[in-house]
Amino acid sequence: MHPSVGDIAAEDWNRLLLRQAQPTPFMRHEYLLALEASGSATAGTGWHPQFLSLEHEGRLRAACALYLKTHSYGEYVFDWSWADAYRRHGLDYYPKALGAVPFTPVPGSRLLAEDEPARDLLVQGIEQLARQAQLSSAHVLFFDEHDRAAFERAGWMLRQGVQFHWQQDPAHPLADFTALLVSLQRDKRKKIQQERRRVTDAGVSFSVHAGAAIDAAHWDFFHHCYTLTYRAHHSTPYLTRDFFARMARDMPEHWVLFTAHQDDAPIACSLIAVDAAQRTAWGRYWGATQYIPCLHFEACYYQPLQWCIANGYARFEGGAQGEHKMARGLLPVATGSAHWVAEPRFAHAIAEALAREREGIVQYVDELREHSPFKNDEGHLAVAPN
Repeated sequence: MHPSVGDIAAEDWNRLLLRQAQPTPFMRHEYLLALEASGSATAGTGWHPQFLSLEHEGRLRAACALYLKTHSYGEYVFDWSWADAYRRHGLDYYPKALGAVPFTPVPGSRLLAEDEPARDLLVQGIEQLARQAQLSSAHVLFFDEHDRAAFERAGWMLRQGVQFHWQQDPAHPLADFTALLVSLQRDKRKKIQQERRRVTDAGVSFSVHAGAAIDAAHWDFFHHCYTLTYRAHHSTPYLTRDFFARMARDMPEHWVLFTAHQDDAPIACSLIAVDAAQRTAWGRYWGATQYIPCLHFEACYYQPLQWCIANGYARFEGGAQGEHKMARGLLPVATGSAHWVAEPRFAHAIAEALAREREGIVQYVDELREHSPFKNDEGHLAVAPN
């Protein structure tokens, strides 16, 4: 166990990551270290790093980003009702163990392992840590299918969620954003065209800045907009300005910024993360200094989708929740999380609750099937499996 990811060699960690089925930039050593070093995910903010590694003959064979949590903020898989049940019974739910990327609801590999036996040992290690520390529970969020199989083998409870992603059809790739509009049903296409026109009629134009072209001034304006979004929701930003400075220094190739201008002055921006090797992009953050109707949709969906198609990207993940994204060409896909609960009676009750929740999600997905935005259900809904 390591109190910081910095105690694990970056080269070893990233080597393991690249061997996984679904690596993302958010699991890179540089990203996780930036969360710590910037003060964004530390013991002071309720994220106590407790990274787990498995070594054999001096070689790192498996590792997991693990935190001891004193709250459930910044996770996007909600267990507030579980914590409340513990409280009502006079028991402590926190601290708990959490395997996740802080503030980042992006599906991907969580158990970094050279092979399946090492992956199984990692799961055992998480459970052993939770038992030895007498924690209420352990949770791993937004994993890939190999991780899911390991948790199934270990008997953990599995939970299902739904996100909305756009995926290019490899058999019939879209040539441009106009082609995407043509593939949509008439009412959806007309609504998008109307929304884009409202932004254009307001005198708003966009500039796109990628990689090292995002300079300090761009990052300063972005972070100002980012904090405004949290202020509008009477909340505190999770990520510090220093975190983004570290991203600009250590991972510039993984960021694209869309800046909205009106009368030659910046008024809003959205930031997406990208992985050129995986041809995948992720919508992350946005903010605006003034309200303009439909600007959010333009900055967060239409500009990124237009950029993805133009640059040969195959996937754009729109982030957590929001069925309104379907009308804009993003379809539902499965997400998963795994949960281990120490107290048998609570484990039984939570297992029953998850079974009922799965039934509700199946019904929810069935409803989504009936509202495909594409002509003749084009694109085929990538619905969550049971």
